[in-house]
Amino acid sequence: MRRDPEPEVGALVLDAKSDRIGLVMGHEGPYVQLRPVGGGTEWDADPGHVRLVTHTEALRARVSELNRAVRPQ
Repeated sequence: MRRDPEPEVGALVLDAKSDRIGLVMGHEGPYVQLRPVGGGTEWDADPGHVRLVTHTEALRARVSELNRAVRPQ
């Protein structure tokens, strides 16, 4: 069975298991450590459920984060 290489630190990926997009912050043991696009708490993802995002998914994630940042509190 062929396994895709782990994504590089800084890559924008989709964790299909949690349906969340995050930035790769590192690799710890068997997991890929991800952080939400706008910052926040990291989570561990199974590399078998992580893939690079498409251009459309990346744009959607960044627009969502910008919208969150400009909303009044």
